[in-house]
Amino acid sequence: MRSAERARAGALAIAALLAAATASAQPAGRRAAAGDDLSAVLEATTRAVGPAVVEIHTTAFVPADGRAGHGSDLVTTARGAGSGVVVDADGYIVTNAHVVRGAQRLRVDLPVPARGRSILAARTRSLPAEVVGIDLETDLAVIKVAASGLPVVRMGDSDELRAGQLVLAFGSPLGLQNSVSLGVVSAVARQLEPDAPMIYIQTDAPINAGSSGGPLVDLEGRLVGLNTLMLSRTGGYEGLGFAAPSNIVRTVYEHLRAHGRVRRGDIGVRAQTITPALAEGLGLAGDAGVVLADVLPRTSADVAGLRPGDLVLALDGKPMENSRQLQVGLYRRFVGDVVTLALLRDGQPVSVPVAVAERPDPLAPVSASADPRRNRVDMLGILAVALDPAVARLLPAVRIGRGVVVVSSAGADLDAVDGPLLPGDVICAVNRTPVADLMDLRQALASLPPGRPFVLQIERQGERAFLTFGRD
Repeated sequence: MRSAERARAGALAIAALLAAATASAQPAGRRAAAGDDLSAVLEATTRAVGPAVVEIHTTAFVPADGRAGHGSDLVTTARGAGSGVVVDADGYIVTNAHVVRGAQRLRVDLPVPARGRSILAARTRSLPAEVVGIDLETDLAVIKVAASGLPVVRMGDSDELRAGQLVLAFGSPLGLQNSVSLGVVSAVARQLEPDAPMIYIQTDAPINAGSSGGPLVDLEGRLVGLNTLMLSRTGGYEGLGFAAPSNIVRTVYEHLRAHGRVRRGDIGVRAQTITPALAEGLGLAGDAGVVLADVLPRTSADVAGLRPGDLVLALDGKPMENSRQLQVGLYRRFVGDVVTLALLRDGQPVSVPVAVAERPDPLAPVSASADPRRNRVDMLGILAVALDPAVARLLPAVRIGRGVVVVSSAGADLDAVDGPLLPGDVICAVNRTPVADLMDLRQALASLPPGRPFVLQIERQGERAFLTFGRD
């Protein structure tokens, strides 16, 4: 069965099961009405959300691999498509960064209200768009079209989502404009990379290529997530879709619209989840929760008087159960906000207000100037620059004098067995072949046997490591 057929069959099966489950609790005479009620809700939600879902078409100019020689700048045209959702009637649209990043031209297809009840595809109007801002860390972007009075989808509170809740995913999978699929929330805070502050809503609502940037909504038509990626061994729908939570989308949208970039909040602590062994060794009062392992000097946490060993009970009144929860809670705060930490210090409860400062990003000047036409390493899906004295001064610790520095890994689709490449990593060698610049790296990767695994030697935070990459 093809991917699209599997997706449709899965959605129909879910709807049938839900209708049957609802009906089973009803008297015999009311069972048909129960299924009709669910269908009516889904239809009403689709009618309300659909007019605000757009299709985004991109045009980019990329190096003409294999045809450029002697340093000539031959390029070819690459076209792409994705989805987006209107969140402000004056033409502001949120989508994924990977949909629009590197595009020289953007065109948005907006639905035109139907005049009748035709079952044929709805008419659209096409408008040029401009990028307001891109945030690679969350893979979110804001674009704008010159229009007003547009239908919008209002944002909901993703913190209120629960596993098992029904959701609808909208988008243009495989170019099929304004498609809708039904599923449930599989998990509300899925972390795809160890220690990453970014979390995702996992859903089994069918999401396929082209759905990126479309809205994930609850049955009240509120945006609870933005469709971002899927995990698949076949390239098609397998029930593992992931959406950026609406509370993170809202924060990034507001930052990008106001500043053109996201000002990351940080208070300067390093927290750990308390385990029974950790609690016993340190003599802590409880065997669960969060303990501050470090308070960095001259940060807002240091100024507020936080100490290593403090137990974090709550952030702004919300109980903290693990370090990731604290990290995610701080991640959504604005620079300049003041958060209140409820602590347990030496057995005594303490409440400490802490100002949220802007998180330093030493590589920001380099990543902002990186040109996808010159600095992209296609096989790894990264942007990189050669290590030179100016770049070395931006890194916290560098032992090697030559190599290639990763400045963005947001587009990476090839991860190492032990984790992905990260911004700031210095690639020293491919297998045993040293690399000193981008040309060396590209040539070393191009010479690898097809389909065989390979190893990158990297330096990360002053320490050497080997990353093994497998290729199916």
